[in-house]
Amino acid sequence: MRINIIEDDRVFNKLIEHTLKLNPDYEVTTYFNGKDFIKNLGDNPDVVTLDLGLPDYTGNEILKKIKKFNPEIDVIVISGQDDISTAVQLLKEGAYDYITKDENIKDRLLHAINNIKTQKSLKNEITQLKTVIGNKYDYKNAIIGDSPAIKAVYALIDKAVNVPNINVSVYGETGTGKELIAKTIHYNSPRKDKPFIAVNMGAIPRELIESELFGHEKGAFTGAINTKKGKFEEADGGTVFLDEIGEMDFNLQVKLLRVLQEREITRVGGNAVIKINTRIITATNKDLAEESRKGNFREDLYYRLLGLPIHLPALKDRNKDVLLLSNFFLKTFCKENGLKKIELTPRAKKKLLGYNFPGNVRELKAVVELGAVLTNSNVIDEEHVVYSSTQGEMEMFGREMTLKEYTESIIRHFLKKYNNNVLKVAAKLDIGKSTIYNLLKRDKEAELN
Repeated sequence: MRINIIEDDRVFNKLIEHTLKLNPDYEVTTYFNGKDFIKNLGDNPDVVTLDLGLPDYTGNEILKKIKKFNPEIDVIVISGQDDISTAVQLLKEGAYDYITKDENIKDRLLHAINNIKTQKSLKNEITQLKTVIGNKYDYKNAIIGDSPAIKAVYALIDKAVNVPNINVSVYGETGTGKELIAKTIHYNSPRKDKPFIAVNMGAIPRELIESELFGHEKGAFTGAINTKKGKFEEADGGTVFLDEIGEMDFNLQVKLLRVLQEREITRVGGNAVIKINTRIITATNKDLAEESRKGNFREDLYYRLLGLPIHLPALKDRNKDVLLLSNFFLKTFCKENGLKKIELTPRAKKKLLGYNFPGNVRELKAVVELGAVLTNSNVIDEEHVVYSSTQGEMEMFGREMTLKEYTESIIRHFLKKYNNNVLKVAAKLDIGKSTIYNLLKRDKEAELN
């Protein structure tokens, strides 16, 4: 850490220098007047110890020049006078600490600098974490896929990122990645340095949801022993993600509508109006327009929340994104668990592509990870790709196919059921053996290719 000392008393200057240089991590430079320091301010020190009684500048003038040059430089004011009003004024103008020249100065100075060092270290960690999060939720890293359906989603995310005040509503089946989309929008928008707060509306008891969203004052109800901020206050400047918005109690919908209209909240049990600047992203697997027609969801709230609608396609509509996602999940799982590289065989890929995935991306991830655990080699084969029995038996009917494709799927299903006994399958389906043999031949040729 680079520390500059500005002190015109040469004995005291050397005392501070000697004290700080006992720590080899500190690079110390000394100045005896303000002019020489200002000339070298471009060296951009981390900390400045500033004497108030300089011969050419007042301490206040130097402090202002430092803060104008770089507000991140921490300034410790050192004075021979224990003047509380001066100390308060300097702290208001940005000084980190105010220390008087007495017998405790060495200990107080070292303590202050140690605190600064700790804070700067924490700031660096936060900056690094923000960079990691930013990379994690970069479009290409966060959302895997190359299908036309997912490219359309990319285009809408781009619009949401560039218009940071518009509300966004994300629709899609369970497991399609709605919260991932919300985080991707937030961490790529100008709001990225402010909080992202997620609330699952279906997971919070009805009697607590108002307090959870808007906060409460001390004594507002039994158990409210302290004043508590709500999610909208916590996320001020950032994003509130309301998942399963279709589950919101009808009476609470009126209060949320007011928040959207007025951009202000009132805590439970309070009267003070609190202004907020929060983007709202909602998600649901319900058709809110239909829920509004049925009277289950306020129509005026529906249109307020709609903003920019983003529909996430089901995995069955994303073509070969299944294989891109499978490889991504497999690579990640192996890395996180210290496993050697595992790959999918052609037969495993074919089985994955032939399944409907009613649980969408979430189910695919679970299936691939299970396959990595089940295999005893460096490949996942067909037998390691395991679906739940009820869904697996119906997978052939989940996609729109030609009659020929349906017929072939049925034959494969019964071949699997009866351990590839061609005679038995032919009898069960009342078809010729040659039909089955021809299908097996084509499958074998496809596998070889």
